[in-house]
Amino acid sequence: MKAIVIGAGLAGSEAALQLAKQGIYVDLYEMRPDKQTGAHKTGNFAEFVCSNSLGSYDITNASGLLKHEMEFLGSELMPLIMESQVPAGGALAIDRVLFSKKVTDKILSNPLIKVIRQEVNSINTDIPTIISSGPLTSESLSKSIKEFLGENYLYFFDAIAPIIEKNSINFDKAFYLNRYNKGNKDYINCPMNKEEYENFYNILINSPKIELKSFEKNAKFFEGCLPIEVIASRGVDSLRFGPLKPVGLIDERTGITNYAVVQLRQDDKQANLYNLVGFQTNLKWGSQKELIQSIPGLENANIVRYGVMHRNTFINSPKTLNSALQSRKNPNIFFAGQITGTEGYTESIASGLLAGINMARYINNKPLLKLPNETMLGALMSYIAYEGHTSFQPINSNWGIMPPVNADKKILKNKKLKNELLADRAIETLKNFLNTI
Repeated sequence: MKAIVIGAGLAGSEAALQLAKQGIYVDLYEMRPDKQTGAHKTGNFAEFVCSNSLGSYDITNASGLLKHEMEFLGSELMPLIMESQVPAGGALAIDRVLFSKKVTDKILSNPLIKVIRQEVNSINTDIPTIISSGPLTSESLSKSIKEFLGENYLYFFDAIAPIIEKNSINFDKAFYLNRYNKGNKDYINCPMNKEEYENFYNILINSPKIELKSFEKNAKFFEGCLPIEVIASRGVDSLRFGPLKPVGLIDERTGITNYAVVQLRQDDKQANLYNLVGFQTNLKWGSQKELIQSIPGLENANIVRYGVMHRNTFINSPKTLNSALQSRKNPNIFFAGQITGTEGYTESIASGLLAGINMARYINNKPLLKLPNETMLGALMSYIAYEGHTSFQPINSNWGIMPPVNADKKILKNKKLKNELLADRAIETLKNFLNTI
């Protein structure tokens, strides 16, 4: 029994480990480091690119519920995530270098997984294959996938936030605090008054951006990962009600309610590096430096990685996949990860988990798992496989894709209580479902 997995990102790594767990030999193809993507920096597997945060682990948060479902389904990467965790308030953030190393070591030490460091240029439809080549799929493989599916590709663009050294932050102005003082003081906050914010805003909207290539001119941005300059273009106060919102962040030293606040989140285990939260950008590097150093507390910031923007590629899943992530055209071919239109780190791992489980079941002539819509992962898979979409766009886990829960109207008006009901129903449904297979 053998399967092929193309791409050793988050989804591919999870899928390969799931297949090996079922006793299936895996040829895992990864073109890095011989051929890089433009966003990745190493040849290690499961490398985090944009941010080091996977969002909330709280089960009353949609992303948090998805993580708990993954644990019930036996995710191989979730334990490594927990081992690599760094402080981030209510968010689950990791030391991305440590995590990637742990995943790489686990795969390389697995006797059932053969790692092949080369680019895949064509798809062998005679061999069970999971395509998890990610949002930065190479041009040659993209062409092969397009020919296989017979569907046009869609494109959107993703931007990466800058990272700075902690020891270059001026803590006479910056302060530690989680929003609403919840949990430990994990975030570094740089406050702005009205004059400082307006100066920052003027620099931002007047800064030159890196010129897009001709084929990138009609860029489609994913709403959940907009470049900061795109948000700013919507109005002078758009940032103050978005990534720079000051609510719940009052400096205890002054008691001042700030006009805007830039937050920084720990990026490595040693807490030497911090990324600017919600600061994805495509500004030219000189302009990024000027913009960042205009922020109070970051006047002398040492920037170790500038923000960049890169093309993300995803398939028209509603026309090409079923909710088990299997190709409608050829049952040997499965897809997983962001290429399916599941946006986010957690979602990528979850889709790799399901694709790996289902590929193993397919090879062993067992029925594929099509998870109930009452679960977050099941709802997500049903959404991307829904043939009624007229304009499919990437999506992450959210409560809106799940069936409503029956409860008293007063409870339903309470967001937290309603989410608790949805989460409880999801876990109970998943437990019952797993007991039937």
